[in-house]
Amino acid sequence: MKITIIGTGYVGLVTGACLAELGNDVFCLDLDQAKIAMLNGGGIPIHEPGLAEIVSRNRAAGRLHFSTDIAASVAHGQVQFIAVGTPPDEDGSADLQYVLAAARNIGKYMTGFKVIVDKSTVPVGTADRVSAAIQEELDARKPGSDGIEFSVVSNPEFLKEGAAVEDFMRPDRIVIGCDESAAGQQAQALMKQLYLPFNRNHERTFWMDVRSAEFTKYAANAMLATRISFMNELANLADKVGADIEAVRHGIGSDPRIGYSFLYAGCGYGGSCFPKDVQALERTARSYGQELHILRAVEQVNNNQKHVLGQKISERFGADLSGKHFALWGLAFKPNTDDMREASSRVLLGELIARGATVAVHDPVAMTEAKRVLALDLAATAGAFERIRFCDNQTDALQDADALVIVTEWKTFRSPDFEQMKTLLKTPIVFDGRNLYEPEVMGDQGFEYYGIGRSVLARG
Repeated sequence: MKITIIGTGYVGLVTGACLAELGNDVFCLDLDQAKIAMLNGGGIPIHEPGLAEIVSRNRAAGRLHFSTDIAASVAHGQVQFIAVGTPPDEDGSADLQYVLAAARNIGKYMTGFKVIVDKSTVPVGTADRVSAAIQEELDARKPGSDGIEFSVVSNPEFLKEGAAVEDFMRPDRIVIGCDESAAGQQAQALMKQLYLPFNRNHERTFWMDVRSAEFTKYAANAMLATRISFMNELANLADKVGADIEAVRHGIGSDPRIGYSFLYAGCGYGGSCFPKDVQALERTARSYGQELHILRAVEQVNNNQKHVLGQKISERFGADLSGKHFALWGLAFKPNTDDMREASSRVLLGELIARGATVAVHDPVAMTEAKRVLALDLAATAGAFERIRFCDNQTDALQDADALVIVTEWKTFRSPDFEQMKTLLKTPIVFDGRNLYEPEVMGDQGFEYYGIGRSVLARG
């Protein structure tokens, strides 16, 4: 099939590359000329395991094209995926300006039946606004647009950063919302054909109305965010009452009604999905006169959780950290990505620098992006950014540090040389924001250890 992907960001690029991998002829549109030049030159603007190989292979095979030509993109695909950004607006609602601009461009240039697929994460009712924008453009072209039909479909993505290619190629579910009109039924047939390769083993597609599909995406991310904040709040209580949150996690996760996923305590979630989607769902509810009290609490708990490591450090070293130097492992909001959006490391680094400390940091892939965003975060304070030293490897970051702080759970941090760590650190103290290590083991190794919700401190 001929497919057009509008937007070559995280969702658009993964979607386009994976659909090309299945044999489709995919045209990827982006108005960012520098990004298109990078992609046509063999580069990749994001870090995602396995993505570069798929893009390279399908570009070479002639199944994947990158361009800034809007008219050509509309002419190419009978199915047009809108996968542009929907950043949070000032009030927390999703900003749909790029989605609606894409819709208007489709309406401006289309000459025959098109299926327009909302792949971006959008609020309930967006398909109606997309449809209206397209129709306005068609009406403006009359009489030349008479008889041109289209259908807007909701097909939300459920891709985890760091595992997006695997998630797309082996989905646990495919959610598609279509309307019941004749055009909607034609769209359903085309979407069924497109996703047929994913359903050969068993049916993974959940068909529903458009608004329910739009709602499903927000509901899924809100539920996962709720589980994380729930465990983080319990972890903070566990520290006070003398319980071990890891033992609690095993105890409740064994209940099949609960399960083990997303029950890990830590120093807060980040990224582009959970924070934005929770806020957008809250904003949608308020527009209908309803308050989502649980989600408001989820958001507040997460914001507070990003300060927990800083509080633990202050309790140990004092509020004034002048003269103190820390090693920090992990900058990205999660492993296997260079995404720094809403990352807990940004909050912690801001606190440590403001209290007078210096920090040596390392992340396996996010160093370039981290330098960019941290320079912006700390720009208001003269000399603040210069108090951060960016290290090429995790070992270098440890040299003469008063303590090691772990913020991102990269696999390479899980089994370090503890004897070497003790030699390099000024004092053998670890603040583990992701509970990578066992307190008893760390105590036996001679470390003073502080986890999240692991109240019995390791012996030094």
